[in-house]
Amino acid sequence: MAFGLAGGIFGEIIIIALIAAVLFVVFKMSSLILKLAVGVVVNSIAGLIAIFALNYIFQMGIPIGLATLLSTAIFGLPGVGTIVILKLFGAM
Repeated sequence: MAFGLAGGIFGEIIIIALIAAVLFVVFKMSSLILKLAVGVVVNSIAGLIAIFALNYIFQMGIPIGLATLLSTAIFGLPGVGTIVILKLFGAM
């Protein structure tokens, strides 16, 4: 008697186990990607709030241009820190 994937209860159990494993991996990866995306969005919003607060509260005079907004939106608070350092050293 031959044991193959195409016949019998044993083959069906293996196929169901493979489908379950693939679904588990897909859901784990989508969860990881979602957590990463939420972290990037939160960091970007915090960076944009920080750049406007620095200009409004501390009157840093950081120009709000395309480069400033893009670096702040992409890198978040580390981008703001870099912009502040550049401003303090007179590079902006």
